[in-house]
Amino acid sequence: MLSSPVVLALALSLVSAFCYAAAAVVQERTAAGTADLRGTLARGSWWGAVGLNASGALLHVVALRYGPLTLVQPLGALTLVVAVPLGALVARRRTSGAQWRGMALTLVGLTALLVATAAGSAPDDTLGTGEVLGVALVAFVVIAVLVRSGLGGLAFAAASGIASGVGSTLAQKLAVGATPSWSVAVVAVLTVAFASGGLLLSQKAYRSGLGGPLALLTLVNPVTASVIGIGLLGEGFQYGTAGTLIALAGAVAAARGVVLLSRPQPHQSHQDRPGRRASAPTPDQPRLPRPARLLRAGLPSAPRVRPVTVELTGTSRTV
Repeated sequence: MLSSPVVLALALSLVSAFCYAAAAVVQERTAAGTADLRGTLARGSWWGAVGLNASGALLHVVALRYGPLTLVQPLGALTLVVAVPLGALVARRRTSGAQWRGMALTLVGLTALLVATAAGSAPDDTLGTGEVLGVALVAFVVIAVLVRSGLGGLAFAAASGIASGVGSTLAQKLAVGATPSWSVAVVAVLTVAFASGGLLLSQKAYRSGLGGPLALLTLVNPVTASVIGIGLLGEGFQYGTAGTLIALAGAVAAARGVVLLSRPQPHQSHQDRPGRRASAPTPDQPRLPRPARLLRAGLPSAPRVRPVTVELTGTSRTV
């Protein structure tokens, strides 16, 4: 039976996922309508997405106060479960059967992970200062390699997932029994840096679409945090070997669901919308360019010029 701290962590994670999903949809639409980062920063919708991300991050940090990394971080996959139908609703397109299957598999996988990782108590151990610096250095190197790899949106999505996962891990240190000191100040600075970097990297990733980058980000984020939680904090699974197998099966199901959710969907073109005339020319009726249409229609006729007789030094001339 789940204890009160775990239940609270679940509730906070659920609301956080809704905030992140709404922010992702807004970011994707903003990225599609702007050519560069400068134009993005000038749009109010992007700052609205920043506010949603900040709200989701705050709720996520509080959830980490009451639940372990191996429980809270995988629940971030709910972001994709919410974002896909929400994005379809905003874009006025139907959610496909594959996406519904993806949502079902993701929810089943997360439920299995919940059964295996809900230890029933709040976390009481965090990273030491040396471990924080080591994790930050390794993460920075990996992110730099991905950004410079030239692989496009998926590389930025993976880098964003790593930055967000490390940011959550460091945020847990701040949320669990932190006392004012220089080391805590360093952790706070690194947490803000990784969280901000994850946000900007995700914005770059969404320029290639929403599904694939968001799916990869959603997978890399909990994997990064779970590796740190299991390797450095000693977090594990309930029920011994059986719990480990349940968690692995749930992870596979959730990953399969995320892959289905990430498949690109055909967008309805303007020509196919009812009640709207097609703007593209057809083979039978080619459209002429504007200069040709003007020449074909003829230039407007000018008024006829009449001769004027003027007197120049006593001589009559016609102009």
